[in-house]
Amino acid sequence: MTSTQGFHQLPTPVTLEGNGVMLVPLTLEHAADLEKAAADGELWQLRVTSVPEPGTALAYIETALKGQEEGHMLPFAIVQQSTGDIIGTTRYHDIIAPVARLEIGYTWYAKRWQRTHVNTTCKLLLLQHAFQRLGAAVVGWRTDNFNHASQRAIERLGARKDGVLRHHALRRDGTVRDTVMYSLTAGEWPEIEKHLQYQLSSRHAD
Repeated sequence: MTSTQGFHQLPTPVTLEGNGVMLVPLTLEHAADLEKAAADGELWQLRVTSVPEPGTALAYIETALKGQEEGHMLPFAIVQQSTGDIIGTTRYHDIIAPVARLEIGYTWYAKRWQRTHVNTTCKLLLLQHAFQRLGAAVVGWRTDNFNHASQRAIERLGARKDGVLRHHALRRDGTVRDTVMYSLTAGEWPEIEKHLQYQLSSRHAD
């Protein structure tokens, strides 16, 4: 891609930070720390997620970086700012420049960071960057039909359910999943941003 096309600017590696969390460009050097994060809760055992199994983090990152080189992914490592520890990963994916669309996914956190402010913070940072810097028209999410926790988390963000793609993709165990699709438009974003900021301020006030 040689022009921004539908975006104000194309998604390129960038560091985002807020509320004690940093999203930094994912690199091969993060492989060992990513495996350590995945080991907290043995997250690869969840059949409805894409968490790398032991010994596969390097290949996982290589695939993400190949997607970045091809222009349809932008992966991040999630860092606890106070310690520098890698606590998970996320990425933009299915980037479609002509219509200024991208999705947020491949997101997972070490077990001890689940159900904390981290997920809301990461989504706020990614959405602010997508809508306010890149000029995205729409941001989407997709998840396994049996990943009810993910569906609830996406819905808490204020995204709208677009529908279900039946018999859509393979799971790691070889079964075929239905995929639940969600999206958020640029016009909806200002109110959602206020909602996420309120959620974070309320959590920190507890």
